[in-house]
Amino acid sequence: MAKAVMVVGTASNVGKSVLCTAICRILYQDGYRVAPFKSQNMSLNSAVTPSGREIGRAQAVQAAACGLQPNEHMNPVLLKPTGKDRSQVVLQGRVYDTTSARAYYRDRLGEIWASVVESYTYLAERHDVIVIEGAGSPVEMNLKDTEIANMRTAQMADADVLLVADIDRGGIFASLVGTMQLLTPEERSRVKGIIVNKFRGDKALFDDGVRLLESYTGVPVLGVIPYVDDIGIEEEDSMGIGGERYRRVSSHTSDALRVSIVQLPHISNFTDFDPLFLEPGIDAAFCQTPEEIGESHAVILPGTKNTMDDLAWLHETGWAAAIRAVAERGAFVFGVCGGYQMLGQAVYDPDGQESTTSAQEGLGMLPVETTMAREKSTVLVQGYAAQGDDRIRLCGYEIHMGVTTYLPGASAFAMVQSDGEQALRPDGAIALDGRVVGTYLHGIFDNDDFRNQWMSSVCQAFGLNLQETAHSMVDLRTAAYDQLANVVRQHLDLRPVYASIGQPGGVRV
Repeated sequence: MAKAVMVVGTASNVGKSVLCTAICRILYQDGYRVAPFKSQNMSLNSAVTPSGREIGRAQAVQAAACGLQPNEHMNPVLLKPTGKDRSQVVLQGRVYDTTSARAYYRDRLGEIWASVVESYTYLAERHDVIVIEGAGSPVEMNLKDTEIANMRTAQMADADVLLVADIDRGGIFASLVGTMQLLTPEERSRVKGIIVNKFRGDKALFDDGVRLLESYTGVPVLGVIPYVDDIGIEEEDSMGIGGERYRRVSSHTSDALRVSIVQLPHISNFTDFDPLFLEPGIDAAFCQTPEEIGESHAVILPGTKNTMDDLAWLHETGWAAAIRAVAERGAFVFGVCGGYQMLGQAVYDPDGQESTTSAQEGLGMLPVETTMAREKSTVLVQGYAAQGDDRIRLCGYEIHMGVTTYLPGASAFAMVQSDGEQALRPDGAIALDGRVVGTYLHGIFDNDDFRNQWMSSVCQAFGLNLQETAHSMVDLRTAAYDQLANVVRQHLDLRPVYASIGQPGGVRV
C-alpha cells in the first residue's frame, strides 16, 4: 500500500491545491509513482476522465503533474452547487443525487464515505505515494462530526499532515494557532509542519514570525513560500477569477484584441479560457457588468451549472441586449456549453432539472433550441471544425445535461466523436457569417491551431495586427508544473515529506 502525505489549510483558497500540485510534481520528478486524492471537492470547475467520469479540475491538474491521466478515484465526491441550498453530488464520477446541504451533511458518513474509502484504496494499491488535499478548514466545529474531507481522511490513510496558511490575507497567527488548538490531540500529532504561503517582500523580515509560530504551535515551520503572480496552472474554482491573471492588461489600446468573458452567476469551467489570457496579443477579462463589453472585439459566454437561471439573469440585467448590440456592430460571440445553449432560440426544462421555470427565451443568435435532460453527458471527444477546407483538428470534453436540436438554417460548428461512437456527429452551431459560434466542447481553446485561426479571424475583421505566437498549451503547462516545483523546492524543507513516505533520503532508488 502507498504512503500518504496530506495538505490541509486554515481556510479555503490558501493555496492547498497549488502546493499539492507542486508536491505531486516534485515526487514525480524524483521517480515516485505518485497520485493525487481529494475525498470531497466543491467546485464548478470539473474535468472528464478517459472513462467518461467527472472529477474536480484541481485533481485533473494534479494528475497531469504526476504524469497520469485523471481517474474518478482521485476525487470520489464532487459537489456542484446548483442554487442557494442545493448541490449535485457526483460520486466516483457519476451523478449520485441532487440534494440540500442539510441532507448531504446528514447522510455522507454512509455510502458516500464508503466510496471515499474504496477510491483511496484503489489508488493506494497502485502507487507509491498519495498526495491528499484537504478542503476548507479542518476545524469547522459545527460540521466536524460528519466531515469527510480533512482529518477523517488523514486518519483513514494514516497520513502525515502539512498545515498551510495564506499570509497575504492577514491573521496568520490567529488562523494557525487557532487551528492547532481546535484539533484533537491525535489530530495534532499528525501535523508535521506548517507552511506559510503567498509571502510578499523580504522573507528575513518574517524570521521572528517563524520563531513565534513554532513557539505557539510546537510545530516546525517548513517553509515560507513567496507570492507568485501567475503560476500558469488552472484554478480550482471561481474564487480564482479575482486573481491577477484574469485582469485586463491594457486600457482600450488600439492594437490589442479585446475579449470579454461574461462572469455568469453560476459560471463553470472558466479555465476553458486560460489559453486566451496567455496569448500576448489578447487583452482578456471576466466582466461583471454589461457596460464593460462596449469596446470588445469578441464576447464569450462560458459554461454554467444553471443555464435556466443564468439565462434569465442575462435578460434581467441588460446583458442580453448588450451582447446583441456588440454583435450587431460586428463583434464575434462565442458560447461554450451552457453559453452555447443560451445563444439559441429557447431553452426548455420540462422536468425542473435546473429551475422552476419550464421555458426561457434564448438570445436568438443561433438557430438551435435546447431541452434539459435527466442524464448528464460526460465524454472526451475529438474531431474537426466543420467550416472551411483545412479541417482543423479538435479535441475536448463534454459535460452537459441539455440536448440541443437544430432548427432550419443551422450549420454545425464541428464534427466529433467519442471513443464509444462509430461515426462522427455534429457539434455546436455557427452563424452564416462565422462570427457567432456555439459548441459543447470544453477545452476548445486548448487546440492551438483552432485558437490561432479564431484569433486571426477576429483580428482580420477589425483590422488588428495579430501578434504571431507559436504557443503549445501542452508545452506551456508542462513548463508551469516544472517551474512551480522549482519554486517550492527552493523554499520548502521537504525532509518531513520524504520521511512521511518512508524515504528520508529523498530521491527514490
